[in-house]
Amino acid sequence: MKDFSINEMQEMQKQLQERYKHKWEPICAEIGQNKLLWMIGEIGEVIDIVKKHGGEKAASDTELRKDLVEEMADVLMYYNDVMLCYRITAEELKRSYTEKFEKNMKRW
Repeated sequence: MKDFSINEMQEMQKQLQERYKHKWEPICAEIGQNKLLWMIGEIGEVIDIVKKHGGEKAASDTELRKDLVEEMADVLMYYNDVMLCYRITAEELKRSYTEKFEKNMKRW
């Protein structure tokens, strides 16, 4: 299976935003904070699954894993909304991620 890129995710988020623009908050810097809070809520749902059932069971039980992956998808949807709100490109993220990786590789 081909990797799922940030650009693909962002294009999908743009389609969702366009479809529900009459119901959802707009994608803009002023709304970025709200999207971050929604993302934290979704992270909490991921944590709840692992906390209630344990990491190994969440990773191996078919139904729990399905729920875990679905909640992680929700996290990524809000993550991409945040990137869109602040106009962060995949290229910018890759550059910063690479720099941080190199810095951490030399840390200890």
